[in-house]
Amino acid sequence: MLDPRTVRTEPDAVRASQTARGADPTVVDRYLDLDRSRREAIAAFEELRARQKQLGRRIGPAQGALKRADAADRDQLQREVDALLSEAAGLADEVKAAEARSAALQSELDEVALDLDNLVDPAAPVGGEEDFTVITEVGEARDFAAEGFEPRDHLELGSRLRAIDVERGAKVSGSRFFYLTGDGALLELALLNLAMSLATRNGLTPVIPPALVNPAAMAATGFLGQAAENVYHLQDDDMYLVGTAEVPLAGYHADEILPAEDLPLHYVGFSPCFRREAGSHGKDTRGIIRVHQFDKVEMFTYCDPADAVAEHDRLLSWEREFLDQLEIPYRVIDVATGDLGASAARKFDIEAWIPTQGRYREVTSTSNCTTFQSRRLNTRFRAADGTVAPVATLNGTLVAMPRVIVALLENHQDANGDVRVPAALQPFLGGREWLRAPQ
Repeated sequence: MLDPRTVRTEPDAVRASQTARGADPTVVDRYLDLDRSRREAIAAFEELRARQKQLGRRIGPAQGALKRADAADRDQLQREVDALLSEAAGLADEVKAAEARSAALQSELDEVALDLDNLVDPAAPVGGEEDFTVITEVGEARDFAAEGFEPRDHLELGSRLRAIDVERGAKVSGSRFFYLTGDGALLELALLNLAMSLATRNGLTPVIPPALVNPAAMAATGFLGQAAENVYHLQDDDMYLVGTAEVPLAGYHADEILPAEDLPLHYVGFSPCFRREAGSHGKDTRGIIRVHQFDKVEMFTYCDPADAVAEHDRLLSWEREFLDQLEIPYRVIDVATGDLGASAARKFDIEAWIPTQGRYREVTSTSNCTTFQSRRLNTRFRAADGTVAPVATLNGTLVAMPRVIVALLENHQDANGDVRVPAALQPFLGGREWLRAPQ
């Protein structure tokens, strides 16, 4: 949610941000019209309420005077009391109608406000999905031709190692589901332990959050707008399966005021994630790159908005530290405005090199959501001077299991189809240096 004062005082900046995202800029004008009507309705309601209170102060004394009056004055006083009561009844109807109009306009304004995305950071590159800026590239892609063999893709490797089973996943659950078995399951657990080890070493608090959340939590984090088609909704319960631990971690401190001295708060959550992938028919249907269910380790930060940019860089550094330990070539990109989620002001992606595709693919991302989510969730902090203001929230994926497994298998394979285990992962795999096919 944007600060209403920002929309009122800087409408051109909000329109420009919407345009840069490829979103509808005219929603700003609808918002302003409704906001103006709502404020006028509130003023009218308050004026009527003031009149009603003033009238109420007259009725009591008039009724008292009527009780004390002698016969000569009683008829006149009765007419005055009746007139006041009649006016009060009419005014009560007007107050009720004004209150209902104000509430209806507020509800309509709240709905329109959901169509206003966060203000994009001026430093973010403007454009669509392909208009990102490359910040850095790390490592070099292996020259498999020079090594004398054609690399196998992750699915062939996973089948050979008996680590990935998509056929039985499809039999039990349908397309884009899979089993991790044997070394595949152990590899995920090793990645989880390596990620949690890195996170706790850097002071993050581990959390295993709920994977089901209420509509308020899902809407507040921006996943019921443009991303709604990819969300699983349990209609009978009116609950949502999360697509990322960002959602329950963002809701963790909803309706709370955090002491400034406690900030920043750093959490790292591990959860299953569920995505319909509704807009990706025909894309990445082979293997486990784009699936409906997967596990993910997600970092989440609450901080003073003045520290948000520095915290964003910190999240990115932890993501890079993790990828460096996996010895996988990758690049970091500054995501263009048209490819940002509704909540993100700026977003950095890390893309790992996938040899059989000859391209980089996203494996982690980190977003600075400024105060957009916290305003919706009513999460604030109290500064040293006693003032209360919304916190900034940031999120960052430390490891999304399937894609990192894909990158590991493909980048560390040998000519026999065995897979070398990076040194950092070996302690979590019993010291093993290689994943080999069962004999």
